[in-house]
This record gives sequence, C-alpha cells and structure tokens, in this order.
Amino acid sequence: MKAVIQRVSKASVSVDGEIISSIGNGLCVLIGIKRDDEVADMKYIVRKILNTKIFDGDKGKRWGASVADKKYEILCISQFTLYHVLKGNKLDFHRAMPAQESESFYMNFLAELRKEYVPELIKGNMIV
Repeated sequence: MKAVIQRVSKASVSVDGEIISSIGNGLCVLIGIKRDDEVADMKYIVRKILNTKIFDGDKGKRWGASVADKKYEILCISQFTLYHVLKGNKLDFHRAMPAQESESFYMNFLAELRKEYVPELIKGNMIV
C-alpha cells in the first residue's frame, strides 16, 4: 500500500460538480493498493496515518502532533494510479489491485481506520 498524506485546512471530493464528501482541518489521504497487499500492510498504513507527526504541537513545536493528537478529520480517497508503471509514454497499472478486489480491501481499510480512531472523523470515497 501507498499513502500520499497531505495536511489540509479543508478538502473535498466532487463528482460531476457535486461535493460528495468534505472535511475541515485534517488530512487528505490518497490510498494506493497493490495486487499483493495484505492485512498487515493495511494495519501499517493505518498506524502511520494516525501517528505521523505532521501538525504543530500544542506549544507551537513544528511537526509535534499527529492527526490523532489533534482529533482532526481524515478524508481518504482510493487512487489506483499510485501504482502505475511508465512504459514509454504509456501508463500501465498492472501493479494495482483490480477494481473488484480493491473495493472490498479499501472498505476494510476504512473500517480498520475507524476502529483505531474516531469513526465519525473518517470520510472515505472509492474512486475507480
């Protein structure tokens, strides 16, 4: 698994101009799932998302607090393109988990994240 983590003051996902999910302060996380990812990979990424010191701490210390410390929101977006291979000028996605399998894996990832954090602070969308 790969996670591209960005701290945000707000973030949203729109489909056909309609906002389908949004958060305030927190993290916007693009999640890439590869063919051979397992539960251990999922648990590792969940732990890193929740515990990476990416925000200023209470006493103003740079990189002193995690999203869990701050009780901020997390917006997750499934993004198979994180597992691309560039072949000449063409993108190849054979390393990414197929859509049929990745949907249930991603939903299990969201469930694990909710189990380890505050469920109502987790927003997730499947982009295929």
